[in-house]
Amino acid sequence: MVLAVEWLDQPNRMIRLIDQTRLPDELTYLDITTVDALVDAIATLAVRGAPALGAVGALGVVVAMLQGEAKGWDSAELDTQVDRIRDARPTAVNLAWGVDRVRPVMAYGVEAVLVAALRVVEEDSAANRELSRLGADWILRQTGREKVRVVTHCNTGALATTAWGTAYGIIHELHDRGRLDMVYADETRPLLQGARLTSWELTQDGINHVVQVDGAASSTILRGLVDVAIIGADRITANGDTANKVGSVALALACQRAGIPFVVAAPSSTIDLDTATGDLIVIEERDSTEVTSFGGRHTAPADAVGFNPAFDVTPHDLISAVVTEHGVVEPGTTPHPQLLAQIAG
Repeated sequence: MVLAVEWLDQPNRMIRLIDQTRLPDELTYLDITTVDALVDAIATLAVRGAPALGAVGALGVVVAMLQGEAKGWDSAELDTQVDRIRDARPTAVNLAWGVDRVRPVMAYGVEAVLVAALRVVEEDSAANRELSRLGADWILRQTGREKVRVVTHCNTGALATTAWGTAYGIIHELHDRGRLDMVYADETRPLLQGARLTSWELTQDGINHVVQVDGAASSTILRGLVDVAIIGADRITANGDTANKVGSVALALACQRAGIPFVVAAPSSTIDLDTATGDLIVIEERDSTEVTSFGGRHTAPADAVGFNPAFDVTPHDLISAVVTEHGVVEPGTTPHPQLLAQIAG
C-alpha cells in the first residue's frame, strides 16, 4: 500500500508526499517544511485527491506553526499563512475542512495540533475501508452479477487518500472478493490522472484493466461493456449534486441512458451541507496551455486559446448512490433537503 501523505519526525519534522507529477515513470518524494512548498505542491497537483487534501490541510497547519516559530511570525502572519493553505484549491471542500478541523486547537500549541491532524489521517484510512465495503455490497445487490465490469474516472485510490481509496477502494474490495471482472480506466483530463495514476495503482494491485480516452467512456457504457460507473467527489452539496474531475457528468448521462448505476464514493468530510446546490460550487480553471499543447509542443495553432475547467458538476438526479463510511443514500430516487445529513457524520 503506497502512502501518498505521511508525517515524519526525523530527520526533520515534515510532511512527506509522493510527487504525483512524476508518476508513473518515477516514484519520488517531496519533503515539505514550509507553507510555500506545500501550497506549490497542492497547486501543481503533486498532491491531489479530496481525502489526501484534507489530511494535507490538517498537517499543513502544523507545518505553518513550526515555520512560524522559526521565523518569529506574529498571530496575524500565522493566520495569513494558514489561510494560504486553506484556499489553495477552491473546488475541493476537504482541504478547507482539514484546516478548519485543527484550527481551533492552535491555541493549545503545535503538539496538540499534530495529534488532531494525525487523527484526521487515521480516520480517513478507516473511513475508506468502511465505505468500500458498503459500496461493494450495494453494487453487487443492484447489478446481481457474479463479477462486475466497472468504468471509473480520474484517480481515487491510495494516491488520492491517506490509504486504500474511495471509488478505487470499492474496486479493490470487489477484486479482493473475487467479484471484479474488468476495469475501464478513463485517461482523465487534465494531466491524465487516470492513465498515469489509476492505471499505475491497478497495475501494482494486479487488477485487470484497460485505459481508454475520456471520449470513449460514454460509448463503452452504451455498448453494454460495463455494469457500473464508480467515481469519487471533491464536493457533495446538500441536495446531492457532486463535483468531480471534468468528464464525470458525461458518464452519468450515459449511465442513465443505459440503465446502469452511477455511484459516487467519498468520505463524509466531502459532504458540504452549507452549499445548497452544485450551481454554487466554484469550478477551478487550469492553465489553457494544458489543452493547446502537450509535452511543451503546440497541438493547436499558436494563438488558439484553451478552455480548461478542472471539474464539472453532476446533478443529483443522475446519481444512483452516494457512498460514505456512514452509509449509502440514493439521491436520484429519494431527493430531499436532509438526505445527505444521514451519511455526513
